[in-house]
Parts: sequence; structure tokens; C-alpha cells
Amino acid sequence: MKVKNRHFRTIRPDPDDKKNIQIIDQRHLPHRFIIEDLRTVDDFCTAIHDMHVRGAGLIGATAGFAMYCAVLSAPEEGFDYITASSQKLLQTRPTAKNLAWAVERQLREIAKGENRQDRINISFQTACDIADEDAEFCRKIGEHGLEIIKGISRKKKGEPVNILTHCNAGWLAFVDYGSATAPIYAAHHAGVKVHVWVDETRPWLQGARLTTWELAEEDVPHTLITDNTGGHLMQHGMVDMVIVGTDRTTFTGDVANKIGTYLKALAAYDNKIPFYVALPSSTFDWEIEDGIKEIPIEERSGDEINYVTGLTGENKLETVLVPTKNTRSVNYGFDVTPARLVTALITERGVVRAERKEILKMYPEKKSEK
Repeated sequence: MKVKNRHFRTIRPDPDDKKNIQIIDQRHLPHRFIIEDLRTVDDFCTAIHDMHVRGAGLIGATAGFAMYCAVLSAPEEGFDYITASSQKLLQTRPTAKNLAWAVERQLREIAKGENRQDRINISFQTACDIADEDAEFCRKIGEHGLEIIKGISRKKKGEPVNILTHCNAGWLAFVDYGSATAPIYAAHHAGVKVHVWVDETRPWLQGARLTTWELAEEDVPHTLITDNTGGHLMQHGMVDMVIVGTDRTTFTGDVANKIGTYLKALAAYDNKIPFYVALPSSTFDWEIEDGIKEIPIEERSGDEINYVTGLTGENKLETVLVPTKNTRSVNYGFDVTPARLVTALITERGVVRAERKEILKMYPEKKSEK
């Protein structure tokens, strides 16, 4: 996608030194655009855990390149080092399925290497493949979601389609295009009028900081709202559809996404507004059936709630304390929306009902595992 009319991906090997992996450090957006270099496994672990990178697809792609750097650092007979590195990575963000998926994929491929250089070549190519597939899957999600938006646009006789989204499931959360935003970008580029209601998404404010920045760079009309405004807008006919992303989705259709997603789904259900979840197949968990009982929910530091960072009048970034000092805060990163509240899933293979039978029909290669 575009940054000042220049195409960027969220992660890439340095064109001048492919041992160096470059990311956009998202902690500083929208006020600072900073490229960060990652060279060691510890660099990658910090970037994932401390949310220099975030979002299901990008976490997976980052983990893929982290495993490549683990192989670079490993001695000739270094499988123990590579395995230990994989375990460190898996502990950084427990909810996002793409993380484990990418690490496991790398381990399978690396094991095929006959010597150190072979393993380096294999792991680098696998990391690039993971990133390229993520971008391509998101592009296809955009194509399938576009048809849904076009259908609503026809019913509205060309009036703007009002779309509500929660958190940031944009290109910043993936390698390119995004999941929830891919249909929005596709519609905008196709000349379909859209308007996006952007939840601020406390406590990290991914909507306020990241989604608004993305949409502005692409000239997509949008309006920022507080997290609690969505239900009011739905009651007054100001939302035509909801599209969100997901960090892990069961093969039965339960969806784990940023905390607050469940409440949006309840409001949409009550107001008979379609609620879509966009995801690449790498985000499916093919082992978990009951998302509420089985998906691990990350609990992060309460400081993320108590402190807020913003731009001062002197153009400086400043972090301030909001509640009284030493206030105890609980910070759950995700919640689970049960399949019954999801209208459909938008995947790279098409649109599918959030039901076990229909999901397995779309991914027949997984049927034998169930």
C-alpha cells in the first residue's frame, strides 16, 4: 500500500543486505514513520512482544523471518539452537495463530536442509514465501469482499456504503492490503463509494493511530469514533456492514479478535446488520473446536491502559498517566465472538458461512484430520 504515494510492505529484507530485515516500527505511527532493522532472534522477539509489529498476518511473516535469522546465527549442527529460538518466539504472543503456523512451517522446511548453507537458503525462501502468500491472500480477500460491498451499494443506489471496523486489520497488520481493509480498498479503487467508521480501539488505539493513517494515505473517506459509539450508529441506520479481522479462528467458526469485537458483533446481531470476518487460511486453527473455552487469551500489562502517548503542540511525542498513580488495571488483549454471531468469513478462497461443515467444504484437505 502507499506511504506518501510510495509503495511499502510492512516487512522486507534489506535490499542491500538480506541478513538484515526491515520493519515499520508501528509504535510511532501516525506521527513518525520509522524503519527498524532486525538482525537477531531477540530483536524479533522484542518487536513482536512489544508490538513494534502487530496483527495476525504480520506476526506470522515476522516469525518466518525470525526463524531465518535463527538459522543464520546457528552453528553447523545447530538444530538445538534453532529449536530453542522457535520456543522463544512462540512465547511472545500466544493468541495469534499465524505465529505458531509460521514457526512450524519453517521448522519443517529447515529440517530438509543437508548442511548449514542449505538450511539458510531454505529458511530465507520460506520466509519470503510466507510474506508473499500473506499479501496475495489478502489481495484475494479484497476481491471476494468487493462483491459484498458492491451488492450493498446497488441496494443503496450508489450512496456510500457505511462500514464499521474495529482495531487495525489493515495492511499494517499484514504484509500488504490487509484483511478487513482489503475489500474496502478494492471497493474504493473500483469507484464504489464507501465510508468507514473507525473504532479508536483502546488501549493501544490501533484504530485511531493506524487505521485512520492508512485510510488517509489511500484517500478513503473515514470518521474516527470512540469504541462505545458503534451500537448507537447501528440503532440509527448509520452502519451498513461490519468487517473485522481475526487473530485465530476455529474450524467451527468462532473468532478471536481484538478485545471489544464481541460487543460489536452483539450490537450488529441485534440490529440485523451483517457482521463479516476477513482472514487468510493461515489464521484458522484446525485443532480447536470451542473458541471460548480453548483459545488462549493474552493478558498484557495494565500500563497500556493507564498511560497514553500523543503529540504535543511542540511536535514532541509525550506519554502521560490517565488514572491516579498505582491504579490496578486488567488488560485482556482479545475476546471471542461465537460463530452464531458471524454472518460469514471472507477468505482467500471465497466467502463461507462460519460453520464447521461449510468451512471444511471450502478446505477439503483438512477433512481427513477431523
